Amino acid sequence: MGAIVSAIGGAIEAIISAVASICMIIVSAIVTVIVTIFDIIFDIICCNCFGGRTRRTGTHTYNFGRRGGAATY
Repeated sequence: MGAIVSAIGGAIEAIISAVASICMIIVSAIVTVIVTIFDIIFDIICCNCFGGRTRRTGTHTYNFGRRGGAATY
């Protein structure tokens, strides 16, 4: 009898763990999209306000008008 209850408890725990994992993945994806949008908006604002020729987008830095390479990572 104890083995059956233990198996049922393990199955319920596995289901709850799977649902929690899926929720964490969804929240992580949403937060990543929001942070990326704000990063792009702030990059555009900083380029327009300060008039710099160097544009940073996420992990890339683009140097406009520079010879020898288009992007620096």
